[in-house]
Amino acid sequence: MTELHLWLRHEDRRTERRTPIVPSDARRLVDSGVTLTVEESPQRIFPIEEYEAAGCHVATAGSWVSAPPDAVILGLKELPDGPGELTHRHIFFGHAYKRQPGAEALLRRFAAGGGALLDLEYLVDDHGRRLAAFGFWAGYLGAALAVLQQRGGLVAPLTPTSKDELDERLQRADGDEEFTALVIGALGRSGRGARLALQVAGVEPTCWDLAETRDLDRPALLAHDVMVNAVLATTPVPPFLREQDLDDPARRLRTLCDVTCDVGSPLNVLPVYDRTTDWTDPVRRLRKEPPLDLIAIDNLPSLLPRESSTDFSAALVLQLLEFGTGGPWGRCLDRFHQANRELGIAEGEFRNV
Repeated sequence: MTELHLWLRHEDRRTERRTPIVPSDARRLVDSGVTLTVEESPQRIFPIEEYEAAGCHVATAGSWVSAPPDAVILGLKELPDGPGELTHRHIFFGHAYKRQPGAEALLRRFAAGGGALLDLEYLVDDHGRRLAAFGFWAGYLGAALAVLQQRGGLVAPLTPTSKDELDERLQRADGDEEFTALVIGALGRSGRGARLALQVAGVEPTCWDLAETRDLDRPALLAHDVMVNAVLATTPVPPFLREQDLDDPARRLRTLCDVTCDVGSPLNVLPVYDRTTDWTDPVRRLRKEPPLDLIAIDNLPSLLPRESSTDFSAALVLQLLEFGTGGPWGRCLDRFHQANRELGIAEGEFRNV
């Protein structure tokens, strides 16, 4: 690996408690020769002192904008609105390659500054499988919140917790009514997480994946009380739910959790809502009679920040130790250039990985 300077930025989103690199893995990077600068953050689940003890440099929150030109800026969620020209290489979940709202504006910021996006969603192996992902915990949290909502026990605003505390709340209590649940995308990472959370709650879910969605049985879908969508579509597919399905008088479905949150994308398999929910207002009522409640939170794993960060970091650090121009990182850069071409964006002098 060539000499690498990583700059771990503070997350601008107020409810983002996770980190892509935990202190123990920061120590691995530093011991391998990586220069690691960590911005102070009042909300990150791990205190800055643990990074200092691991040999990291400390910087003020938001100072990545003036980081050395060769620094690689590492984060998770969206960047702040400024600056308009992004000059660095950035590693984070950009959500910019499926024509999501704001995608073109973000890519034009990179073009204007000559920087590059290495999107973590496209950090994949030779077979296209993600090498670092939060999917399991997204599915787990999505199903857990759906259970709590179905049972009338979901309290807003949501606050971060631990898995032990969450599992205790999921245990079925006397008086809790039985309900049926469906997990779509049940064989993927998110689907496996959703299935486990439902099992903790004492619910044995119906599990659908590709075979069951090729010729969708809509009446069977609507006959479940709870549905958790864990499908990350990469090509257009017929929607799982349509507006007319919500008005079907035979609909038994009462709680819908969309783990994927592809709202605004042409690949959205649940085009029945136009905005996500959040920690303050986690539930949105889509229909009053019979009721249908939606949960669509796009940073679910941040509700279990320690567990989800530790798992993600363990996978990502292996890739960062091999950071270079080829392999997974090269594929990330190729996908970035492809996205620019698809939008007709004239690329400037982008830096090499």
